[in-house]
Amino acid sequence: MPPKPKAAGKGRAPAKRKLAEEFPPGEVLTDTGKKSWKLGAPIGKGGFGLIYLADQNSEKPVGADARYVIKVEPSDNGPLFSELHFYMRAAKPDIIQNWMKSHKLKHLGVPRYWGSGLHEKGGTRYRFMVIDRLGTDLQKKFEECGKRFPRKLVLQLGLRVLDILEFIHEHEYVHADVKASNLMLSHSDPNQVYLVDFGLTYRYAPDGNLKEYKEDPKKCHDGTIEFTSIDAHKGVSPCRRSDLEILSYCMVQWLSGRLPWEDRLQDPQYVRDSKIRSRENITEFMSQCFSPQDKPDEIQRFMEEVKSLGYQDKPPYEKLRSILQNGLKAIQAKDDNQLEFSPVRGAPAPAVKKTAKRKKAAETAEESDDDDDGSPIKKKRAPKKKEVNGVKKSPKAAPRPRKAPVAGKRGRGDPKSRLVEMGTQTSPGLAQNSRGRKKAAS
Repeated sequence: MPPKPKAAGKGRAPAKRKLAEEFPPGEVLTDTGKKSWKLGAPIGKGGFGLIYLADQNSEKPVGADARYVIKVEPSDNGPLFSELHFYMRAAKPDIIQNWMKSHKLKHLGVPRYWGSGLHEKGGTRYRFMVIDRLGTDLQKKFEECGKRFPRKLVLQLGLRVLDILEFIHEHEYVHADVKASNLMLSHSDPNQVYLVDFGLTYRYAPDGNLKEYKEDPKKCHDGTIEFTSIDAHKGVSPCRRSDLEILSYCMVQWLSGRLPWEDRLQDPQYVRDSKIRSRENITEFMSQCFSPQDKPDEIQRFMEEVKSLGYQDKPPYEKLRSILQNGLKAIQAKDDNQLEFSPVRGAPAPAVKKTAKRKKAAETAEESDDDDDGSPIKKKRAPKKKEVNGVKKSPKAAPRPRKAPVAGKRGRGDPKSRLVEMGTQTSPGLAQNSRGRKKAAS
């Protein structure tokens, strides 16, 4: 990455991050276009700041049905500043509308940018940005479905993300962090999906000049470890093929329930080498993930097409769409614009089983009063229990598991890549990385 993102990345050290003051409902912020916005209740919280319901300033208080949200952070922080570059250059409403018209799209899943500016309160300056309000994220839906999505749904999601990525790429950016927790349903239409969290976006072709391939050991493994591209594992700045490679890993996980390297996410070298082996032999990789009768040929063809791309190559978006559409035909389905989030028939429900076990462990622990919603704990506790038990599954270690939840308790307050919800509504773009994940602002 160029020097500026590198410097921003250094500024994200948790110890130096300033926390945003919570503003009272009714606080009025004025953007650079002199438009005034009124804050409602805070509905989201992340490592950089807060997110509020908002509306254009009027005599009325901001209600629960507000159409906008405002993200606020101290101006010395970096994540929101990084996102602003993308939103201001590519996500203005007229830019998105013109793209949809020219490409004959009914929907494009990029949140619209409505304004931004600086606000001073109590001697501190805050940066803010106004964007569309969105709903819940797909990670929550994935877990509700037993960590398996139906094949039709996965292909539909793949087609929608392809549309989004083509738009982003044509505006000189790559996202670099596509995953279920960064994909959100519309607040008003559950059949529309948006890609959020542009904190890792990278301008791969400023003014049309493509960046050169260059490995940098200092930047190895940037992104979300289980999905990030091989280029990122090698410390190479992301490119268009990187986004498509990440999307292919997402589709495999959504269909099969897990990726082969998920059991060793704390070992980035192992994850990188596993992905390299998978790219070298995609047929073998698919056999690891699916039974012969369930193997989705279209996903293999998608991965083969991505594998053939050079670092600076423009992806064949239409061909990739055709591959996924042929997958729908193969199962006698079509993209009817209806997203059905239903559990896969006959699919195991690992999340339910693990939750039951961990609830039982929590009940025997002395300090179980600060449990979260369950999902962050699931991901954090398992390895800790394994370490505390010492010898692998030793019967003699059985009397000591009471300490496992206490040791695992370190992860309970972990700001995983989860968006804070209000009821079933989630706030966009507050995704942070969980255990084993390295992320820097672009």
